[in-house]
Amino acid sequence: MKLRIEKAIYGGAGLGRAEGKTVFVPFALPGELVEAKIVEENKSYAAAELVEVLEPSTERRAAPCPSFGGCGGCQYQQAGYAAQVEMKRGILRETLERARVREIPEIEAVTGEPLGYRNRVRLHVEKTPFHLCYKRRNSHVNLPVEVCPIAAPVLEKAIAALNREGEGLGLAGWVRELELFTDDAEGTLLAAFWTDREKAETARLVDSCWPELQKRIPEVVGAGAFAAERGTTTGKLLAQAGEGALTYRAAGRVYRVGLGSFFQVNRFLVDRLVELVTGRASGGVAWDLYAGVGLFSLALAERFREVVAVESGGAAVRDLRESLRATDRQARHRVVSAETASFLRRAVEQRQPAPDWVVVDPPRAGLGREVTTLLGKVRARNVTYVSCDPATMSRDVVALLESGYRLARVHLVDLFPQTFHLESVTHLTLD
Repeated sequence: MKLRIEKAIYGGAGLGRAEGKTVFVPFALPGELVEAKIVEENKSYAAAELVEVLEPSTERRAAPCPSFGGCGGCQYQQAGYAAQVEMKRGILRETLERARVREIPEIEAVTGEPLGYRNRVRLHVEKTPFHLCYKRRNSHVNLPVEVCPIAAPVLEKAIAALNREGEGLGLAGWVRELELFTDDAEGTLLAAFWTDREKAETARLVDSCWPELQKRIPEVVGAGAFAAERGTTTGKLLAQAGEGALTYRAAGRVYRVGLGSFFQVNRFLVDRLVELVTGRASGGVAWDLYAGVGLFSLALAERFREVVAVESGGAAVRDLRESLRATDRQARHRVVSAETASFLRRAVEQRQPAPDWVVVDPPRAGLGREVTTLLGKVRARNVTYVSCDPATMSRDVVALLESGYRLARVHLVDLFPQTFHLESVTHLTLD
């Protein structure tokens, strides 16, 4: 069928309509006339595949990656970067409107370099012949990777080296997935492996390959192997060689980021993200909830008399303590190893005084009803919400607005160019 694409939707597809039914077409851009083939049909909508672009958008471009379209990682490489940002801005506003958020301020966009931005990549291992892979779009089938234009150059270099040397290193026999993480200067790398082998055998295998891994990729300073456990992204650390963490400098501060710890992936926008989240914040007490390794905690520590950083991940808590210990104000601040909900429950039960500022940076699932209800009871004057999912953020913002907050500022932070993913920073206040 022929379709005129009306707009972009979250997930990467373009939306058109045929005979009163909504049709989603991947890789189609707003304004384009396309020919599409229905591949899945439901009562109110249909999913299609793009057959041909009959009238291309002026924003359509040649993709910089040869795997684009087959690889499941990127959805927007066919669009100019300015158009990508505008599509995401529209999606963010529409998601807030659909949640019935009123009086949405102008959404400001924060952008950086659209390629070479990732400081971390995670790949699957094809055993025969050995090759590092992403997954093919809409499947669990491996897609061999030679280049990845959104990855930092040192990561592309490491991927090429492992494709050449991985079989000789013996990785095919025991590694299911691997991750490479680089520091801000691209001078050091951490390598993480996932395996289904037992702990003792894994330790022997890591020790065996470690010297040769260092020779083949001189930037690698440490490696660790994790249990490949269903339902988790990290799993239990089984073995380690070399350094267990690297030093990441961002926003004028020094962070310890260990094996298994999360850190923002866009190496060009970390500084601006920290400033956007914390730059207007100051006062007596701040809470940094879902603190991770302390990306925002360290900045808040310079602006508040006391910072309480709450984090539940064991590896991240160790990094967070180490990073805060290196500040000259460590005595004033504390790390709480706990789930955010349990921390807030205790704060409400103990009738702790409300902090001046709360920063929340939850996982994709968002805050949820319990946390938003507890925040409404705590009643901090300011809440800054960092989100990687517009739908869960909009849901949570509605709950906070219902408890008396006002939406002050909304920013789109494009941490994931070429993909449909978007980060947002939303400021709410009781004033």
